[in-house]
Amino acid sequence: MAYFSFTKAIEADQPIDLYNEGRMQRDFTYIDDIVEGIVRVAHRPAQPDPTWNGDDPDPGTSKAPYRLYNIGNHKPVELLYFVEVLEKCLGKQAIKRLLPMQAGDVPATCADVSELARDVGFTPSTSIEDGLARFVAWYREYYG
Repeated sequence: MAYFSFTKAIEADQPIDLYNEGRMQRDFTYIDDIVEGIVRVAHRPAQPDPTWNGDDPDPGTSKAPYRLYNIGNHKPVELLYFVEVLEKCLGKQAIKRLLPMQAGDVPATCADVSELARDVGFTPSTSIEDGLARFVAWYREYYG
């Protein structure tokens, strides 16, 4: 959502709020990487764990055939850098409001994609620079 909301605000000369003075780190993931991960998982249905035992259950597994995966870029990016790259792609400076950390927020997030890589052989890899450039090209084509 930051891709879209920040781009829209910058193009409209509206300020963007950057919490934790812009030092937040987020694991931004390009949509094509998300779709590729979903497609790969969809073509490889989960299997039940035959060693699962209800008398001594492992909470990380189940007899039921299901699996949950994180699909993320697994490379946290500082928000100020994200905005810097977006400004370069747009050719326009953002009006930044550097705000303190919000209560209940976390300074950094990062997806652990090790199980996705192990089970379906895929690790998202689109860089923030490439992803934002592609997004801005799409945004400008779609919205004029």
